[in-house]
Amino acid sequence: MTCQLFAMCFDASEPQHLAGFWSGVLGRELIDDPHDGVALLPADEHGFRLRFLPAQEKKAGQNRMHFDLTSAFPEQQQETVDRALRLGARHIDIGQLPEEGHVVLADPDGNEFCVIPAGNNFLADTAFIGALACDGSQAVGYFWSEALGWPLVWDQDQETAIQSPHGGTKITWGGPPVEPKTGRNRQHFDLAPPVGGDQRAEVERLLALGAELADDDPGDTGRVAMIDPDGNEFCVLTPR
Repeated sequence: MTCQLFAMCFDASEPQHLAGFWSGVLGRELIDDPHDGVALLPADEHGFRLRFLPAQEKKAGQNRMHFDLTSAFPEQQQETVDRALRLGARHIDIGQLPEEGHVVLADPDGNEFCVIPAGNNFLADTAFIGALACDGSQAVGYFWSEALGWPLVWDQDQETAIQSPHGGTKITWGGPPVEPKTGRNRQHFDLAPPVGGDQRAEVERLLALGAELADDDPGDTGRVAMIDPDGNEFCVLTPR
């Protein structure tokens, strides 16, 4: 049985503080779970958690992944921007052009995210987190499509995107040029087999798809650390 995307994880200097920021921006419930740490619950039964993990390393360079937040009506874009700024976000310049229409912000830990104007056709059938927009190759898009069992909803000019059969957030990869990876990513996916599934069998399946082991010993955490074909870290959890 194919793994589910259980959580997107943030390395954070102050996990509780960063979780509170995103709880306020997204309107999601914050929990402090002894098993999974500080997390925000999914928006619905088919969504994924956001987890916040303590980290000492400072952010260096632009993240390989960021949120694209959608707007259902024209005024909502400014409402989302204003709410994020009140909670501790700031405007940043990553080379965006005014005519592109989206607003680029950074959260209190410096993680980039975009607030997209209403009327974006590509994100029309998604959620408030319309996309996890990633810097990555076409090959890694194909890998994650197979890994999660999410069909490709875009595959053109080496750009790819996948979406759960249940709808919701898309995961997109911008294709070449892919910036060289420097150090550990501050964001990663946690995958989990469904209840009754087999963690080891899932690890073997992901290896056959092109992943590599980062650490074969899950230790007390039960998490198997792996790397996708673009060198991005992810973990396979015990069944959930």
